[in-house]
Amino acid sequence: MSFLRRINGTDLQVSALGLGTVKFGRNEGVKYPGAFTIPDDHQLRELLAQAQDLGINFVDTAPAYGESESRLGALLTQRQDWVIMTKVGEEFSDGKSSFDFSAKHTRFSIERSLQRLRTNYLDIVLIHSDGDDEKILSETDCLETLQELKQQGLIRAIGMSTKTNSGGIMAAELTDMVMLTYNLQQQDQQALDFAVRNNKGVLVKKGLMSGHIQESGRDLLRESMQKIFSQAGVNSMIVGTINPQHLAQNVRLAKELSTS
Repeated sequence: MSFLRRINGTDLQVSALGLGTVKFGRNEGVKYPGAFTIPDDHQLRELLAQAQDLGINFVDTAPAYGESESRLGALLTQRQDWVIMTKVGEEFSDGKSSFDFSAKHTRFSIERSLQRLRTNYLDIVLIHSDGDDEKILSETDCLETLQELKQQGLIRAIGMSTKTNSGGIMAAELTDMVMLTYNLQQQDQQALDFAVRNNKGVLVKKGLMSGHIQESGRDLLRESMQKIFSQAGVNSMIVGTINPQHLAQNVRLAKELSTS
């Protein structure tokens, strides 16, 4: 198997390990085990170059990640080399999150992301859930609006970053892909299985439990990745890091476990 994988049901080819970019633009209101300083432009440019050299072509961002979108827009000068995924629904300001899934805000959010990322299309847009996955999908205008924007060519694929198994199943039924939680403590297995059966994309978040896997006193990195990549339907695992050593280690393990 190749380190690049096609997302089920799409023509998008992404690296088995995607780079999460929360730490590119936000260091407050996060759930990581330790404090960190947001890197400067030189550090991020070096990290992105390293990621590309290692075979990563997939970056994950969101409006709720502070300055992440704007910084990526300035740094990803070779747009065609990257698959960019962003989100709609969640905003973060004054140290807290708020949510808006209306048609008006969804359109505004997409236009803003296009401007910030300095691109005329978005590869993937996910709905950033507030926890009530099914209500967002069935009772708001967010999904219908994203479908319209996809038809207009502004978005190549849509999905949802879900919080529940039932929401993951509904997202897989109604959209192109689902981003779900899968780690040593929590596995959204029913949603994953449903997506695979229906040839929908599967992206994994919180695979390393937001950095908490090392708090037990033993390194569970290999065990975590082994569990995730043993699931045949997983197209990519998103891992956020600003540490070059961690990035190299993560890719080395992902290549070993995802292509074996």
